[in-house]
Amino acid sequence: MKKIILSAIAVFAFGFANAQEGTAGFAKGDLFISGAVGISSSKTGDFKESEFNFVPRVGYFATNNIAVGATIGFNSQKETNEFGNDQELSTIGFGVFGRYYATPASNFSLFGELGINYASAKFDDGIDGTEDGKANGFNIAVAPGVSYFVSKHFAFEASIGILSYGSIKPDADGAEATKTFQLGLGLEDLTMGLVYKF
Repeated sequence: MKKIILSAIAVFAFGFANAQEGTAGFAKGDLFISGAVGISSSKTGDFKESEFNFVPRVGYFATNNIAVGATIGFNSQKETNEFGNDQELSTIGFGVFGRYYATPASNFSLFGELGINYASAKFDDGIDGTEDGKANGFNIAVAPGVSYFVSKHFAFEASIGILSYGSIKPDADGAEATKTFQLGLGLEDLTMGLVYKF
């Protein structure tokens, strides 16, 4: 346990020392990338489930405190049920975001983000002769976050809590839209990632 604590202190001290060189932080004209990628699978008897998602994002500092950016995302889920039917759900989306950073030139910074996203989904129930289901929707969300540079180009980022509104509507005659409102401040609303600054 003592070795783990000492190692953590050494990593933190190394990051802090590098940051003190004055090369970390954000400034007007900086470009950064971040995102998420995930793969998962599970099997229980004849029931199988798998998921893949890829969500890259890019941002640009228009001023010393304001960053704007865009994101694109792809998600694919597949289930094989007890009847042997392969059900697939695929979603593709894109969005834009804006952030306001406090103390962006330092190693540690707080930010607030506003994002607007659009997504289109397609569902195949795996049964021959049935029509694929389709849906379209949008989401608007606000979330606070923190950023900490561990070197000149790399920063850890975390965002907790979310305030969002969304709507999704199946692409079918007479279909009603499902509207959602969310306010979350728990650990299940925590997202973490790595940012690379050019």
